[in-house]
Amino acid sequence: MGANVSHNRGNGHKSSKSCVHILTFHTTAEWKAHFDASKETNKLMVIDFTATWCGPCKNMDPVIQEFATNYTNVEFIKIDVDELMGVSEEFQVQGMPTFILMKKGKVIDKVVGAKKEELQKLIEKHLS
Repeated sequence: MGANVSHNRGNGHKSSKSCVHILTFHTTAEWKAHFDASKETNKLMVIDFTATWCGPCKNMDPVIQEFATNYTNVEFIKIDVDELMGVSEEFQVQGMPTFILMKKGKVIDKVVGAKKEELQKLIEKHLS
């Protein structure tokens, strides 16, 4: 099924089993630099606001890995709300998981909750 890998920006770790890349950011500076660069591309970005203690977030992990495998032209990002509180506040994250879909630095859609089908529909909608 899905590979259990994530491409961790912080230490350059990535699994050799698969080319699935889910970016994770551990500092606001790292996130801001990436976010600013993303404004120059038309690539769809899906940000998964998550927390280690959040059960529904953990249930969505294999789903996000599957989506990252299937939608290779979409950039998937995980942000821990406890680690980057300022970023979570900036995007007005109030429930988890929250998935924010963005293009060119602008929020184009949002899913709150572990709603696989809804998220998939929105990814496909914004890819076309």
